[in-house]
Amino acid sequence: MRTTLTLDADVAARLEHLMRKRRRPLKAVVNEALRAGLDAIDKPAPARKPFRTKGFDLGPSLIGSLDNIEEVLSRAEGDQHR
Repeated sequence: MRTTLTLDADVAARLEHLMRKRRRPLKAVVNEALRAGLDAIDKPAPARKPFRTKGFDLGPSLIGSLDNIEEVLSRAEGDQHR
């Protein structure tokens, strides 16, 4: 299949480097890179162990209930907190 690609400068530089290093034509290097990239994209991500945190008791709140933010600000900054 014949197509036209517009490459970013950094990608083109990496391809040119690989062409010189492997002494292969652009077509072969691009096809290898695309195959490797497509294989990596197609491969399912490895299963990860769920992240868990341990909770601990901080004791009672020093300013009372934290459910009403208006009340908390009033206690912390005074009635003129606005």
